[in-house]
Amino acid sequence: MWRAFACCVMLLASAGGAALAQQEPTMAPILTLNQERLYANSLFGQRVRDDLAAASADLVAENRRIEAALVAEEGQLVTDRATMEPAKFRELAEEFDERVTGIRRAQSEKRDALQRAADAERTRFFELAFPVLFALVEETGALAILNQNAVILSSRAIDVTDQAIARINAEIGPAPPEVAPATEPETAPSLDPDATPVDPVDPNPAPQD
Repeated sequence: MWRAFACCVMLLASAGGAALAQQEPTMAPILTLNQERLYANSLFGQRVRDDLAAASADLVAENRRIEAALVAEEGQLVTDRATMEPAKFRELAEEFDERVTGIRRAQSEKRDALQRAADAERTRFFELAFPVLFALVEETGALAILNQNAVILSSRAIDVTDQAIARINAEIGPAPPEVAPATEPETAPSLDPDATPVDPVDPNPAPQD
């Protein structure tokens, strides 16, 4: 009885395998893509990263120069206090504090503008990459490309990230920015050329999805 049962199972498995083999040519695959790696390893993403790093380094250097100037100005103000009328000192101290606050606000806006420019470039990348990915779907006969972050388990054989990177690099390349990142705020305060902020800017802000 057990031998007969085993034979039946083998026959059913063979029949099922034959049916799947017949269906396989007409079945469109599902592909997966690592979006973070696609962007980070593309020439476009690397150009944006380098541009942001360079601009952030310039801003950090500017902030350090500003910090040194403000520290020197504050020290001079403290020194002059001994020979100054109290009312005059208060007036100068309040003006200094207001100017420092305005400078810090302006520099913070510069930092935020750099990050906004980088975020806009990331969005632009995926807009430019869409036709390339769509062509890949059509050529492979796939039903869809899924983000790997949304897939619990998949085979490496359906990962097209490297293939997509190669195609995007060939068709899009580094693609220089449409508009240079603006580091000046729309309404900058009137600043003393020898004084501007104390807070350094992080050259590696966290990416936003």
